[in-house]
Amino acid sequence: MAEPQLLDSSDMARFVADGYLLMESVVPDEINRQFMDDIGYLPDDEITDPRAYYGKLMMTSSIPRVRAGTPLDHAYPASGAIANLLALPRVRGAILSLVGESPVVDHHFLHVTFPPRFYESSDKPQVSQHTHQDSTIDPRMAFDIQLMYFPHEVTVPMGGTRFVPGSHLRIVSNSAIGRYQNIKGQRHVVCPAGSLLVLHMGIWHGGGLNTSDRLRYMFKIRLCPTERQCRLWDDSDLPNDHYEQRAIFWTDPGEARDSLHAILMKPQGWYEYDTGRLELMNRVKLWRYLLGDEDFDADYWLTRVENEY
Repeated sequence: MAEPQLLDSSDMARFVADGYLLMESVVPDEINRQFMDDIGYLPDDEITDPRAYYGKLMMTSSIPRVRAGTPLDHAYPASGAIANLLALPRVRGAILSLVGESPVVDHHFLHVTFPPRFYESSDKPQVSQHTHQDSTIDPRMAFDIQLMYFPHEVTVPMGGTRFVPGSHLRIVSNSAIGRYQNIKGQRHVVCPAGSLLVLHMGIWHGGGLNTSDRLRYMFKIRLCPTERQCRLWDDSDLPNDHYEQRAIFWTDPGEARDSLHAILMKPQGWYEYDTGRLELMNRVKLWRYLLGDEDFDADYWLTRVENEY
């Protein structure tokens, strides 16, 4: 097995700031085809009843029933497509960097989204999935990750998963945000076959409306760490000056936009100038947790409220 490609410090900072990493075309075509065969899919023109088709997939596919808490390394048959994609160097490296050596499976699920023709003769309306957060109410600093695997190309009309970058550190009850359908800065997954979206468990998301003429498939795995998530990534690129504060407001126009502090402090589209600042403070707290060092700060956000002497 090839050596895993761990995330670097910039990757980790982007995950802290955005709550996701998208790896396009990371899974080769042969594994994508193997996955579709493993689930026992039928060509679109052979499917007439969505409920019956879903039942068939759940009963006859080779995807195993995995009990909650099963170690990831023991969850999937070694020769199957899922184990093969999890063993890919970039995928394995991302898992190691975020949840460590021995994560366990919380759950997995195969999402199939049907096009309009399957609703034309039904009294059930075709609707998008409500915006939600999978973690229910979870105030931990530790986090699970969710792997969303897209085995085929996802086009705009196919209504790929929508998600709100930077929403992962806003603690809510999982469905209390269901009334929000369009939020400034949200993204919809549009990607080539074999892409993998890695999400922080708290990110706000929902399935999009499939207006194409093809079924859309997405397989999700939620992974829980069993160790402290401290410097699990390749931190050899951490700059020597990453503890130094930069100038605030009166700044250098030529400052590097890819610096660690710049990545951590980049605002999201839905932030406003009041409570949006709380998200920046929460990012610093998460980065401290990942560094294993309570002295780190960016733009003085936490230091200015910790100066009680």
